[in-house]
Amino acid sequence: MTTYTYSEAQQNLATLLDKAKQEGEIIIKRKDGTYFVVRPLKTDKSPLDVDGVDINITKEEIIDIIREVRERK
Repeated sequence: MTTYTYSEAQQNLATLLDKAKQEGEIIIKRKDGTYFVVRPLKTDKSPLDVDGVDINITKEEIIDIIREVRERK
């Protein structure tokens, strides 16, 4: 676990967030001696879980397009 001063954290926030993601957490120390832990939040959402796009096409049209493409080969 790595500790940074407030000034270092302020100047290099993006880098520190990347490091927290890699190492699990980092610590930031203020001048008054208080410490803070920065760590990434764990989410249950998959990176492949994306919203669908409504393209106004029917199932039959999709099947026809697939058949047409397969016939070209």
